[in-house]
Amino acid sequence: EVLDPEQNHSFNDHYLEVDLDLSEVMFIATANSLNIPPALLDRMEVIRIPGYTEDEKLNIARRYLLPKQMKANGLKPEELSVSDAAMVDIIRYYTRESGVRNLEREVSKICRKVVKEISLTESKAGKGKGKSTAAKAGSKPARKSAKTLTAISITPKNLAKYLGVRRFQYGRAEDRDEIGLVTGLAWTEVGGELLSIEASTVSGKGKLLHTGHLGEVMQESIQAALSVVRSRSEQLGIDPDFHQKFDIHVHVPEGATPKDGPSAGIAMCTALVSSLTRIPVRSDVAMTGEITLRGRVLPIGGLKEKLLAAHRGGIKTVLIPEDNQKDLADIPKNITQALKIKPVRWIDEVLALALSEVPQPRQGGQGEAAAAPAESDDASSTAGVRPH
Repeated sequence: EVLDPEQNHSFNDHYLEVDLDLSEVMFIATANSLNIPPALLDRMEVIRIPGYTEDEKLNIARRYLLPKQMKANGLKPEELSVSDAAMVDIIRYYTRESGVRNLEREVSKICRKVVKEISLTESKAGKGKGKSTAAKAGSKPARKSAKTLTAISITPKNLAKYLGVRRFQYGRAEDRDEIGLVTGLAWTEVGGELLSIEASTVSGKGKLLHTGHLGEVMQESIQAALSVVRSRSEQLGIDPDFHQKFDIHVHVPEGATPKDGPSAGIAMCTALVSSLTRIPVRSDVAMTGEITLRGRVLPIGGLKEKLLAAHRGGIKTVLIPEDNQKDLADIPKNITQALKIKPVRWIDEVLALALSEVPQPRQGGQGEAAAAPAESDDASSTAGVRPH
């Protein structure tokens, strides 16, 4: 009743036992998740606020967080300096969030340790003097002028001294092209991330395995991707009966992390085609998009966060659904200029851009050889798992 504009003009408070007119009140609610009762959600206008970019976090930390924490810990501007490179390392390796709450905690930790370091330095300097000198200075010890002390500078080299070992790994692209290994893009509550997707084919009876703590929607995406590959097997140079002769295993690393959503559909399909045709996937290409049984690429959400993750990971080319071009207006120009963003409409366009060479149509019985897993160790159909 409180949020319903048709009823809240005479809301009755059961504690005060009076009627309150709330019709002119604007209610603002914030949440990290929309898992609330549908009746309540239906009465709200949802405004999605994307996370901060790395540049935005750097400016917030430089202009607001660092001065605030230095003042709170009694530090003078000339006593502590934090380089931009060190601040970027804090953002990348010590925090993983869409906001700046943990970033402020890390900056505060640095300030506290710097205060301790300065105090110990002053204490050691005071012990080196004679008692007579201390008596002349008066009974009340005075803090040394900052000019007599060496200002503490935080750089990437000494950052671990104040914050410890790195807690997170900064996402990066694969070093070389791999067979059956595709770089996808994922959206999380703490921003975008690179998502490795692996596909392997081995001799068997046509079983389809999927591992990596995948949700129901993501499992259905694998089924759809497999059907797309089967429908295009002839033009891709793949044995039409591959689904009866080989077991297919799709794996998404970091199995402890739950994953779900349809946006990895084209990445799943590309990984399957690469594993079956033995054609490596370009390591500098990332992609996102849902796939239909006809091979159509459908739009996705969280494009800004995904492009930011691609930029951080050293990706050169990003494939996005054609229907998501309108969302590029909300992406910072420095990101769109640094990436080659390729809108795609069909899976055929994706394969042409993502694979190191275009699959050749099957002629006679040659496609069966293309689908068979290689015997040599150098061309193993299972892509090696690399840490992100």
